Parts: sequence; structure tokens; C-alpha cells
Amino acid sequence: MIFVTVGSQKFPFERLLKKVDRLIQDQVITEEVLMQTGVSDYVPSCPYQAFYERDAFAGHLERCDVLITHGGAGTMVRAVRQGKKTIAVPRLARYGEHVDDHQLELAKQFQKMNLLCVCLDMDLLPKALQMVRTRQYNGFLSNTKSFIASLDGFLGSL
Repeated sequence: MIFVTVGSQKFPFERLLKKVDRLIQDQVITEEVLMQTGVSDYVPSCPYQAFYERDAFAGHLERCDVLITHGGAGTMVRAVRQGKKTIAVPRLARYGEHVDDHQLELAKQFQKMNLLCVCLDMDLLPKALQMVRTRQYNGFLSNTKSFIASLDGFLGSL
């Protein structure tokens, strides 16, 4: 199953929703797709909901084979922590999808760390889907323990 999520921003992300829906209609994507459409007015041909409650969202993320997501930090971190094959399609300011391009910068850093695939050109989404299924990505390593140890050492030196 492919789970598509656009986050909870106050801006629509119809560029992504329409492209995935077109790929479904053209039978480029033949497996089950479930979408979280956010504030968009676009009505896709697959099952969708504007927003999912936390448990439902977690269940869809757990069940999916591939996640296609906006470039939100929380969603990307959660997905790579769970080892999900993830395609990040950052919201871009030039399309009115966000106020700036911070999602682009963050997604590129995740890609540089080999945690996920970034797709900047919607026409390349089919290729990104092929690639993400076969490529091996690095596991997510949290630095929480080293941060806490470092902070504890600093506080102990005061």
C-alpha cells in the first residue's frame, strides 16, 4: 500500500495529490493508495480523508510499503525511524504551498544521509517509486542519548 500525506499546513498541496491521482488513473500505480489530503479541495479517485486522527495515521504509516510525503520534519523522521521506504516531495514557496523552502532544504539533507528519496519534479515520481522500492537506505540513528550525555557532562561541570 502507498500512503500519501500532505501534512497539516494551512496551504493546499494539490500538485502532489493530482499527480498521484493521475498515476492511479493511468495505471502507473496499480496497488492500493490511501491519501491524507489536508486542506485541499481536490477529490482524488482513491480512498482519502482530509486528516486522520493520530492512531489511524500511525496505523496507515505502519501498514504502508511506501510513504509519499511532503517535506515535514515530523513525518519524515517518523517514517525513517520505522524503516519506511519514503519519497519526500517538499512543498515549495513558488507554488504557494508554503511560505519558504525549508522543507526542500530539510528533505535534501535527509537524502544526503541516504534516509529517503527526494522528488522535486512531479514527472519523475514514477521513477522515484521504482527507485525507492529497490534502493537500500540507511537506518535512522537518534542522537538523543549522546545529546543527553553531553548535556549531563556540561551541567556536571558547572
